[in-house]
Amino acid sequence: MDVKEKDPTLPVDDEARLLAKKLMRSARSGALATNAADEGIPFASLVAVGTDIDGSPVILTSQLSVHTRLLAADPRCSLLLSAVGKGDPLAHPRLTLLARAERLEPGSDEVQRIRRRYLLQHPKAALYVDFPDFAFWRLNVSSGSLNGGFGRAYRMGREDLLTDMAAFPGFAEMEAGAVEHMNEDHGEAVALYATRLCGARDGAWRLIGIDPEGLQLALGDELLRLAFSPPLRGPEELRSRLVDLAREARARSA
Repeated sequence: MDVKEKDPTLPVDDEARLLAKKLMRSARSGALATNAADEGIPFASLVAVGTDIDGSPVILTSQLSVHTRLLAADPRCSLLLSAVGKGDPLAHPRLTLLARAERLEPGSDEVQRIRRRYLLQHPKAALYVDFPDFAFWRLNVSSGSLNGGFGRAYRMGREDLLTDMAAFPGFAEMEAGAVEHMNEDHGEAVALYATRLCGARDGAWRLIGIDPEGLQLALGDELLRLAFSPPLRGPEELRSRLVDLAREARARSA
């Protein structure tokens, strides 16, 4: 008699979704696997990773890179993102994303938006981002596999991993202004978001991204994710949410 193997994965819940999105929004790099058709063997490489507003991973590659040529021939790929920490690396959460890579048209409004967000996360890329042989690629995620720790494995769909932007038209333009305004005029509040609400070390933290589900904060090479609870229901809630978070952070520092 055949014995059906037990599925080792757990049902996807809000905690798993929150962890997966945190990994996607706070990872600075990942292992990209592409298809080397001639050899019939996957090709893995380390890439710097940014995100679009919905959380889609974004990479910046040179035409000289092997993975760029492989993506142009076959856009199917996977990206491994992992939390960094002390001790056994397998004890930390990691997420594998399955995706199809899409090369973005240089000079388009879309690329200008992604360029701005990417450089906030990777400021040193300003040295080469506009070289003619470099281009941005979006990894259009289809599914994912999350390992959140021992006995915590999840198979996740696209809807579990990305932020639904349907109720947020024009959010990208609003985000750009809000990030600049917060960093220039409310730097103290931004630092308190990191130190009081995320438990981070003191320093000149900067806001590098806003989306309907949270904030991205940076201090040098260190990135943090501060999730909104609950997520925004519309763009009109952003200002009041930032004010409420600042008030909460100051209360914790009193």
